[in-house]
Parts: sequence; structure tokens; C-alpha cells
Amino acid sequence: MAKIVLTILLFFSVVSWALIAEKWWQFRRVRRQTLAFLKLYRESRRSATVNAAVKKYRESPLAQLYGAAYQEVGGLDEALEELDEGRGSERVELAQRALRRASTHEIVRLERYLPFLATTASATPFIGLFGTVWGIMAAFHGIGQQGSASLAVVAPGISEALIATAFGLGAAIPAVIAYNYFVNRVKHWAAEMEGFTLDLLNALMRPAPKVARTAKDGL
Repeated sequence: MAKIVLTILLFFSVVSWALIAEKWWQFRRVRRQTLAFLKLYRESRRSATVNAAVKKYRESPLAQLYGAAYQEVGGLDEALEELDEGRGSERVELAQRALRRASTHEIVRLERYLPFLATTASATPFIGLFGTVWGIMAAFHGIGQQGSASLAVVAPGISEALIATAFGLGAAIPAVIAYNYFVNRVKHWAAEMEGFTLDLLNALMRPAPKVARTAKDGL
């Protein structure tokens, strides 16, 4: 039984460390690509140019929001022309729904694998404790068979049993630290997406004369 418990704990530990590494690289790519996208977004004078670069920044949530909105409104210039003619409110509503769907999709993508880390953090200490209890029971059973309770008889069984608890904590502690860190990162990017969504909608609803002079930088 002890070997089974340790094998389970080893599985959780190895997988959780692999996911921690993968998520760390993912959030690093998210940050780098988002910074690059925002630079292009602020410097470009045509929305089509920005949209053409969306595929290049697949890891950037803000780039994906822009792409989703662009698909609905077909670019800022066209949307503003319709808004000036009194026909743009429908496009704004379509863009708003598209941005909401894209935000939900991006949050789900960023949260991928986090449930496994949460499960590892909560379950492995108890799995280790189960292994320890089982080991102690086996140690006492051995004492009963040998008819002796000396330290030389008890210590080996107890020490082996406690290894399971150590393995459980060794798997849980990194998982809970990583989980809390990544959840904080998800909240950060959710707030960034909310702010970017408001910026895009404000750009769409801005009066056309002002936009013609100042808002051709993008959607």
C-alpha cells in the first residue's frame, strides 16, 4: 500500500511541476505579445493593419479581443461612417457581444490546468496522511507479531510511514503557491481585458468628426 500511495503522490508532483512550468511560460508569452500588440495598436493608423497582426499575437488576450470586435464591425472607419449616418448602434451592440464572448473564451484559456493544481494542493496532503496512517497500522501490526515494542522495532516502520506525509506536503506546497500566483495573473488579465473592451467601445461610439482627426489609430 505504501508504494501505491507514493506512486500516486509522485504522479501528482511530476504533473503539477510540468503544469507550473507550462503556465509560467504561457503567462510570459501573454505579457510579451500583449506589449507588442499594444505598441502596434497605438502606433498604427489603420484598423485593418492591426487586425492583420492579430494572428501573430495568438497568446495576447487583448489582440484576440480586437480580432473578435473587428470581425463584427469590419474596422473602425466603416463603423464610424455608419454611426455618423445613424446606422452604427447595431454594430456597436454586435461588437459588445463579440467582446464579451471573446473575454470569456480568453479567461477560460488562461485558467486551463489550474483546477489540477488546486486538486493537487488540496488532495495530496490527505493522500500522504492516509499513507502514514496505513504505515503506522502496519508498524503496530508488526509489533504485535514480534511481541516487542522496542525503538529498534518501532522506529523503521514509523519513519517509513511518515515519508508519505512528507511526499504529500512536497507535492501540495508548490501546487498551492503556483495556483494562487496564476489565479492572480488571471484576475490581472481579466481586468486588462475589461479596460480594453471599454476603450474599444468608446472608440466606436466617439463622434465621427473627432475620430476623423484623432482616432484613426485603430479600432
